[in-house]
Amino acid sequence: MKVVIIKYNAGNIRSVLFALERIGVDAIVTDNHDEIRSADKVIFPGVGEASSAMKYLQEKGLDKLIVSLTQPVLGICLGMQLMCSHSEENDTACLGIFDEKVKLFPQQGLKIPQIGWNNIVDLKSPLFVGINENAYMYFVHSYYVENCDDAIAKTDYVQKYSSAVHKNNFYAVQFHPEKSGEVGQKILENFIHNI
Repeated sequence: MKVVIIKYNAGNIRSVLFALERIGVDAIVTDNHDEIRSADKVIFPGVGEASSAMKYLQEKGLDKLIVSLTQPVLGICLGMQLMCSHSEENDTACLGIFDEKVKLFPQQGLKIPQIGWNNIVDLKSPLFVGINENAYMYFVHSYYVENCDDAIAKTDYVQKYSSAVHKNNFYAVQFHPEKSGEVGQKILENFIHNI
């Protein structure tokens, strides 16, 4: 099985690569269109800022490529936000795979960004086979996707929001499975083997 991690100017690629190695998957990190198209599974990770990431994707033609993919694709953190239609972070038009807007958490007494462990509930996907309701995952983010019809997991921080979404062959999670211990490892295994 060929697994590709999309290489672009957002961090976190190495930790995803190492997490996959821990479950016996040798992934390729590349921005080569043919390599990405020929993959069995594609992972679109990210830590960073939306507008500069989108600019880079557009310069490399990766914006159009990602939208056109037909194999299973997993977006992580910024990757999930970029798969939505728009982000409030620097008023950024995104890929539009999910018809959702990414919003800044309101300042309501909780620290922004959310950094640390929080639980996921309302799990509805083969991505979460073997994962218990209320499992704890590791989050680092200031922006969130509102509750929506595409949600396959939700989390409560300031308010309840979509912490994972799914539409057609596209899956995305706001948390970092690669930094979430055995539970995160199981989610990556499910994406590789069950999706």
